[in-house]
Amino acid sequence: MPIIINLDVMMAKRKMSLNELSDRVGITISNLSVLKTGKAKAIRIETLEAICKALDCQPGDILEYAQPAVIESVNKWNHGADSNDM
Repeated sequence: MPIIINLDVMMAKRKMSLNELSDRVGITISNLSVLKTGKAKAIRIETLEAICKALDCQPGDILEYAQPAVIESVNKWNHGADSNDM
């Protein structure tokens, strides 16, 4: 997916745990975890607003667009190249 969720980065910068963010935003830990791991298919604007308010950040601090080719390169680097690629 070309949209990258940097929620974990912002949480680390603010030294905020998932539990604390959940309490401040009113979203379950499970739903925040889905968002944090990038597995969410959508996010409501009001949810994004509440997260930005709690983390004192802008939506662009959390959401990032990356070209699919860049993501593919990162995934290959993270998972190692296939032996067939060599």
